[in-house]
Formats: sequence, structure tokens, C-alpha cells
Amino acid sequence: MPARKRRVLRIIEVLRRLFPDAHTALDHQDPYELLVATILSAQCTDVRVNMVTPAVFRKYPDPSSLARARQATLERIIQSTGFFRNKTRNLIGCARGIVSEHGGQVPDSMEALTSLDGVGRKTANVVLGNAFGKNEGIVVDTHVNRISNLLGLTSHKDPIKVEQDLMEVVPHKDWTDFSHLFIWHGRATCIARRPRCAECALYDYCPGRQRPDSGHQNPKGD
Repeated sequence: MPARKRRVLRIIEVLRRLFPDAHTALDHQDPYELLVATILSAQCTDVRVNMVTPAVFRKYPDPSSLARARQATLERIIQSTGFFRNKTRNLIGCARGIVSEHGGQVPDSMEALTSLDGVGRKTANVVLGNAFGKNEGIVVDTHVNRISNLLGLTSHKDPIKVEQDLMEVVPHKDWTDFSHLFIWHGRATCIARRPRCAECALYDYCPGRQRPDSGHQNPKGD
């Protein structure tokens, strides 16, 4: 087994011990709710999304009702998530596509999901992995992107290229969990503006760690 793959396995093992319950922070009961929540989460915190979605789901409990939503009404409900006009158009268009093309059921394939309004590969990966248990890819959010670069698992910044690099070294069965583990680690320890490198369980695996004595990054390691 190549050295990078062995290192990834050790990283996953460490993070599983730290975060045995790592999962998506978006509250949902079914694929439809997760899809809506994920679309709303663009440029918005999961905490804020979870504050907004109960009202969305009360008024629009399924794709059929969302497909009939009035733009202005939905905009008022989701306004606090930011970019609400564009998100409203995407949500309504997405719901209409689900109703017209998939009989009102959220599809469970990458191709079908990404054909819907407002659904890119990242959103599709979230839904497939967490609602359907399908490891079609790896969700690359800002935490996954940043930490993967720090750990030397990729040298790219583009999410698609980062995902391709990660899919080569992360075991297929771990693709969905891998993102959760990195996201939880990014929120708890490897914080973008104030990384707690001295306390990090991945310190020995991280070429991008900060030296405790200088506070500067050590991109090549010791």
C-alpha cells in the first residue's frame, strides 16, 4: 500500500476515536429535507439553516408543495440564510424538477440530482451519502479543502480537483464519513483563523502545522 494511503488510514483512525459520532449537522428527516437544507447552506452556517428549515418544512412539507411556492413568500422565510432570492429560485426549480421528472421523489443518482436546479456535485454528494448511504464522492467544503491541503493530501484548491485527489487515497467505504470527520476536526481544533496545532491529534501527520515556538506555518514539516 502506498505511503500516502497508509497515512490517510491512520488519520481516519485518529479522527474516528476523537469524533465517533461525526455526522452532518443539518437537521433532516428524509432526502427531501436534507436536499433543501443543503441548498440553503451555501454561504451560510448550519446553525442558521437549522433555525430556518422548520418553518420551511411546515409550509412546504414535500417537493409538490415547494414546487407551488410563491417566490415572495419563500424569500421571506429563508431571507436570513443569505442570497435568498437565488436560493428561492433554485429551491422552487429543484422541486419542480423532482415533481415533473421523478414523480415527486428525490432521485438517488449523481446524474439525476445534478440535473436539478441549484444542485451541484457537492450538494449531490451530501444527499447521496447521508440520505441514501451511497458513497459516490467526497464532500469538499471549506474545512475539507483547507485541512486536506495542510495534511498534504492535495495541492489543489479547486473542490473538484481536491475531491479527485482524495478519492484516490481515501477508502471508498469511508468517503462520506471522511468529510464529517474533517469538518468536525475543523470546527473543534483545526480552526481556520486560530488553529490549535499544539493540541492537535494530527500534529505528527501535518506538514502544514504551526510551530509552537514561532506561530508560523511549517509547510515542509520538521
